[in-house]
Amino acid sequence: MNPFHLRRDPERPVDWSMDLLNSIWRTPVDPDYAAVAARGPRSRNRLLVAAVCLVLGVLIAVQARLTLRVAPDLEQERRDIVMRLRAVEQANDGLRAEEDAVAAEVRRLQAETGSGTQARVDEIEPVVGARAVTGPGLLIVVDDADQTRQGASRVADVDLRELANGLWLAGAEAIAINGHRVTARTAIRGAGSAITVNYRSLTRPYRIEAIGDPRTLQARFAQTPGGAWWQGLRDNYGMKYEVSGATQLRLAADPGLTVSYATPGP
Repeated sequence: MNPFHLRRDPERPVDWSMDLLNSIWRTPVDPDYAAVAARGPRSRNRLLVAAVCLVLGVLIAVQARLTLRVAPDLEQERRDIVMRLRAVEQANDGLRAEEDAVAAEVRRLQAETGSGTQARVDEIEPVVGARAVTGPGLLIVVDDADQTRQGASRVADVDLRELANGLWLAGAEAIAINGHRVTARTAIRGAGSAITVNYRSLTRPYRIEAIGDPRTLQARFAQTPGGAWWQGLRDNYGMKYEVSGATQLRLAADPGLTVSYATPGP
């Protein structure tokens, strides 16, 4: 018997030992891919998309209805605000008319009291800020440090107060900051990121005008605490601080300066 002779099983095909190769040849693509393609999108995904579309449609419809409902109310509110503003303007016009009438009466009474009283009033009004003044003095311009640098310093309300107090101490007769007259009743305060003078917001740079003796005002101001304060801000923090003499300045009166109380003289 030939040892290399293999006995053939008549019930098996000739290529029975090549099942794997035959399977790969007959079905090169996994049957699972065909099954998934035949099913199409899953019903769960379709339901989710439908639900999202339904919710969006409801939201859009509700928003449109609310807009249509609120529009008349907003228009009515706008009309009410306009009417209130007009009423306030009319009230202010009436108050201004009363103020003019009272001022005319005051002038008439001052004329009747004699030249001595009127002369005293004329002398006091420029000092207290009730009348515009002109004359030589100093012009000081201050501003924030270069903001391109991280942590750059900004002018604060206390810096302007120090400057104004230094000018008074140096002998200034009248002071204005950005055109707003500074008097004994002036408030220089911070309001958020802004600085206010008499409750009026200022914009930088800050321009300080002071009327006084041009021969001594600048030198005396440099020796005051306010002058030293700003010299330090310029040298140590890079803040802008420029002082120059002015041959002619005009400082307007403080429109908010009023008489709170008065008593008759002897």
